[in-house]
Amino acid sequence: MEKFDIIVLFFLASFALMLISAPVGIPLLRKLKFGQTVRKEGPESHLAKNGTPNMGGLMILFAFALPMLFVVLKHEEAIAPCLITVLFGIVGFLDDFIKVKKKSSDGLKAWQKFGLQIIFTLGILIYLYYFTDISLSIIIPFTNGFEINIGILAIPFNLFVILGTDNGANFTDGLDGLVSKVTLAILAFLFVAALKQQSSLVYPIACFAGALVSFLVFNSHPAKVFMGDTGSLAIGGFVALCAIELKLTLFLPIIAFIYVAEVASVIIQVSYFKATKGKRFFKMAPIHHHFEKSGWKETKVVSIFTIVTIILCLLGYLAL
Repeated sequence: MEKFDIIVLFFLASFALMLISAPVGIPLLRKLKFGQTVRKEGPESHLAKNGTPNMGGLMILFAFALPMLFVVLKHEEAIAPCLITVLFGIVGFLDDFIKVKKKSSDGLKAWQKFGLQIIFTLGILIYLYYFTDISLSIIIPFTNGFEINIGILAIPFNLFVILGTDNGANFTDGLDGLVSKVTLAILAFLFVAALKQQSSLVYPIACFAGALVSFLVFNSHPAKVFMGDTGSLAIGGFVALCAIELKLTLFLPIIAFIYVAEVASVIIQVSYFKATKGKRFFKMAPIHHHFEKSGWKETKVVSIFTIVTIILCLLGYLAL
């Protein structure tokens, strides 16, 4: 079987597994009362989403992980991205589960979530640096592939990159279909880059894309299920690790600009609130809620953010 045929097969397998699991998983989540608790201070239109089944990320993980069992055994490059996806998915599940039990929008404490992320990330980076032949060099954008090697500093540097990307994806998950659509554009860029580098990461990237495309059948507005932190944290970890192994760490601020903007908006909002003793820089953070509060419909925000990501991914391609 040709390589491209195998890639398509993985995409379709993941797509089908998600499609098959959803009709069983969504009613089960509803029966277990794993529903979303909407923030009262959020946009009024979101109040109708209260009780919508959450933790749909479990179905994404299932649809992704099962086909990947056939890949990680043969391709060393696929191990770290797949492992961090599952581990961060577990962190997200714990966060979602606590929210459900407390019937609150507050899950794990910040130090608990970051602590687990740091431990898992350091473990994976140490594994990559000391126990594999995978290069942690960094390609400089717009230099025709010129790359640098920062040695042992790659571990703390990539720790920062992974945590930033992961929490960026987490903050982006606030509107129906937003993080899925933005991430699909990013995955398309990473897939092209992996093809160009003849990397085996084409398989997990295609597989993850298949799961997300299928998830959109149920998550597009109006959403029948949310992925929760289970899905968004898994997404951020996967995107970051793929970019790192493809030496495209410095491309993330370009292709994942929406992730960056979402994190930055929260940091700015909190810092400004503390500095001014109660004033807000944005009408609401993360920034997608600011646009909603400014009168944009949810679907418009999703469309614009997705279009921006597509354009920036094309710019990123020119920078390869």
